[in-house]
Amino acid sequence: MSIVFTGGGTGGHLTIIAAVKEHIDNRDLIYIGSVSGQDRAWFEEDDDFKQRYFLNTQTVVNRGVLGKIKSLSVILKEAFKIRKILKSVDAKVVFSVGGYSAAPASIAAKMLNIPLVIHEQNSHIGNLNRVFKPLSHRFIWAFDKEDSLRIYPVKEIFFNNYRVRGRVKSILISGGSQGSVALNNFALSIAKELDSKGIKIYHQAGEKNLEKVKDEYEKLGVDAEVFGFTKEMPEIMKKADFAIARAGASTLWEMTATGLPALYVPYPYAANDHQYYNAKFLAEQNLAWLKRENELEKELIFDIIDSDLTPISKRLPELIEPNGAKKIAKYLENFN
Repeated sequence: MSIVFTGGGTGGHLTIIAAVKEHIDNRDLIYIGSVSGQDRAWFEEDDDFKQRYFLNTQTVVNRGVLGKIKSLSVILKEAFKIRKILKSVDAKVVFSVGGYSAAPASIAAKMLNIPLVIHEQNSHIGNLNRVFKPLSHRFIWAFDKEDSLRIYPVKEIFFNNYRVRGRVKSILISGGSQGSVALNNFALSIAKELDSKGIKIYHQAGEKNLEKVKDEYEKLGVDAEVFGFTKEMPEIMKKADFAIARAGASTLWEMTATGLPALYVPYPYAANDHQYYNAKFLAEQNLAWLKRENELEKELIFDIIDSDLTPISKRLPELIEPNGAKKIAKYLENFN
């Protein structure tokens, strides 16, 4: 008997698979992804999977009519191949995180009447997940207030690092490991005033912009902690009292778990504008602030900094269950 994981394309999808598989014991694990995207980089050498398959599938988003037809024909062709694989490995459940990588295995699962369990990462449901949601055995979605299995797999360290914030003594500005020129420029524009208030600055500027941003802080005479990619983000979030950040699902739920209030500035080119809708979910509950890049204003930041963030910080962790990856793993293991 085996549990099949499928989906990918981006790290946002693949982090879910990486988190859940770590908690599954005594089962043959199979991964089915794509030669496109980041799938191979994540799992080609991952020995947790007994078998790994990378298909010649591509996204149908932002492609012309002929491109869409070609992509769909490839997906259907690969689905028949995966149908044979699912039978040969005695698959008991297929766990999909969406993305074009997941299409063939999801179709094959329905062909064989194998339970299909889907995890949706974002507030705005992805195209593939929207199609398969009514066909799934279970649809796990952290943004669904009515679902009893409202889970986003966040590492336990973020829950362990939870603390209640009150007055702001430190701030995290993060455009992700790739950085954001807009957030970098905005951070530098308020750096002197933050420093004059005694507020410590942690700034994830992105690897490409790292040296330039460091130089700008030096010119301003501001002692900021500037970094690009880091594995220390849990500890940095723990130190921060407030954040200005992109609204990728992983970042949003990590900050939520650790009780870190934030102003979210969504990446304007995210598919289906999903980062905007991620942040909107919190903003509509008065648990976050949401602004487009062109709406950023110094006055708002200093109004927030001068306020008491205790009520928001206390309520944030109520939105997400701890041990999410373990709970999903247990749910998958129950299929016999």
